[in-house]
Amino acid sequence: MTETGASAARKAPRWRRVALVVCLVAGGLLVGGTIYVRSVIGEIAATLPVLPDLATMPVSVAVVDRDGQLLRPFTTKDGRWRLPVTTGQVDRRFLDMLVAYEDRGFAGHHGVEWGSMLRAAGQYVGAGGNIVSGGSTLTMQVARLLEGAPTRNLWGKLRQMVHADSLERQLSKDQILNLYLTLAPYGGNIEGIRAASLAYFGKEPTRLTTAEAALLVALPQSPEARRPDRDPDAARRSRDMVLDRLVTAGALAAEEAEAAKQEPIPTARKQFPMLASHMAEQALRAQPGMRQVGLTVDKRLQDALERLGAARARQLDPKVSVAIVAADIQTGEILASVGSAGLFNAESAGYVDMTSAIRSPGSTLKPLIYGLAFELGLAHPESLIEDRPTAFGGYVPVNFDGFSRGTVTVRQALTESLNIPAVVVLDAVGPSRLISRMKRAYADPRLPVNTAPSPAVGLGGVGISLRDLVSIYGAIARGGSPVRLR
Repeated sequence: MTETGASAARKAPRWRRVALVVCLVAGGLLVGGTIYVRSVIGEIAATLPVLPDLATMPVSVAVVDRDGQLLRPFTTKDGRWRLPVTTGQVDRRFLDMLVAYEDRGFAGHHGVEWGSMLRAAGQYVGAGGNIVSGGSTLTMQVARLLEGAPTRNLWGKLRQMVHADSLERQLSKDQILNLYLTLAPYGGNIEGIRAASLAYFGKEPTRLTTAEAALLVALPQSPEARRPDRDPDAARRSRDMVLDRLVTAGALAAEEAEAAKQEPIPTARKQFPMLASHMAEQALRAQPGMRQVGLTVDKRLQDALERLGAARARQLDPKVSVAIVAADIQTGEILASVGSAGLFNAESAGYVDMTSAIRSPGSTLKPLIYGLAFELGLAHPESLIEDRPTAFGGYVPVNFDGFSRGTVTVRQALTESLNIPAVVVLDAVGPSRLISRMKRAYADPRLPVNTAPSPAVGLGGVGISLRDLVSIYGAIARGGSPVRLR
């Protein structure tokens, strides 16, 4: 062998050894790195919050009418409007736009869209370590919302990815969407699409226009900066950006997008429904811990009577309050209950529920008095009775106008609401009998302390609530058969 051949033979094994060492080091780094990454992921997974349950998540209590229509929501304990909602209660147009804009691969990925993450990583490097785009999927956004922690750094983003993977393994796609629809921020104390739709459009999100849906897609990305009630121009730009992106993606026709851009942006938040406020508060106190409380009220009738009561009170005097109760006399169900002329009307003490307040019934008991006389055979509608000044011990009733009519029929006495004949008939029937019959109609008449029923009861000398009075009239309408209001 020549000297050159011997030298080559000695060098070859050395290169192989170097290559082997490099491979071993690389392999060690790969194995070690894998072990380290797995360790980090395990550490993150061990600190993830408990899997959320929409059935127990703190949300605004919703008081609804007999058909499930919202009457009045209440904020959560921390003052947020967060109404529970599911995909089935949201316009399909919005859901399609949301997925097309935020996460087109939502149906197929397992929490992380790796193509988007690689693009975001490249932008991160190119921007000198500043995050340009997050590449977050809807599942990752839900993870962020559940934790409430910022993710504008690599560690936060890694935690978000691990959390998203965990959510995908334990929840269905619909359950993940339900969480997003309930928790997404929309500015101020508004969370979730249902609260946002009520606050900005004054309606449930079951039917949204293209423009409304686009705005609701845009707001959660920067809820404070894009709030329409604070910066309508920013809200408009963000809405139009969503519309343009959807056109580019082929998810929306250009003509529909242009038409949607012409729709005005809301410039103020609307009030949440406040129907049957007093009854809603009573029901809430009676059923603590409920997420939804149902009433027998009919929303349309309640709304109409509240408007009527408020209008009538304004005509009379700002300090006057109004109360109205409408009930189904066959079932006893209260269909509408107006407790005042306005809950926040300080002049008329609107916070007081006048339907349950103890008040004088005035002349409203006269039909019951005459009805008892008919029942006992003491009188009939055409019986003659004297309308002349009469004393009952120390009690001397007079008519409202101060005049006496002389001899009248019972029918005339009731039609003209004459006071003296009513007291004459009550004296014959017996005040105690009247009180007893009121109680049989599930009323709770209140007499002055340590006093017995007297003829004055017939003209309002007894305390009774409006609900009790409706119960009495319901029993009269049922031919004497009482029904308990509920």
